[in-house]
Amino acid sequence: MLLILLGVLVLHLIILVLLFVSTAANAWTVGGGRSTDLWYNCLTTNGGYHCRPASDEDWIQAVQALMVLSVLFCFFSLIAFVYQLFRMVKGGRFFFTAVFQILSSLFVMCGAIIYTVMSPDGDPGAAFGYAYVLAWVAFPLSLISGLIYIVLRKRE
Repeated sequence: MLLILLGVLVLHLIILVLLFVSTAANAWTVGGGRSTDLWYNCLTTNGGYHCRPASDEDWIQAVQALMVLSVLFCFFSLIAFVYQLFRMVKGGRFFFTAVFQILSSLFVMCGAIIYTVMSPDGDPGAAFGYAYVLAWVAFPLSLISGLIYIVLRKRE
């Protein structure tokens, strides 16, 4: 049982790191000397790296909010797991932790979908970057983690 709990904890920490990196990294869209993330649009010209804040459009602000919420809910889920691990009665299920983790999964999915649909196609050489891919990788992992928490029972 200890190995299962340790495995779930490691999976949860990996998901938290994936979400944090995908939210903070400057590589949602890359190519053509340009990189774009949720917060800045950066351009490399004549050996210089120039950044300006992301646009004030509603869709990018929605993606920013959803990604921050996914990181927060994943973190709160981790705190709830540790709390329930030590305070919950024997035989109890980790429902509170599961709800927070599944909400984190839904937030990252919604944010990535909005970015996919609304991202501008201004640069023909641009492609989705690693931060975008990490967000999509974090989605099924956090959903699976949430489902594991639903099934998991506390034992001695």
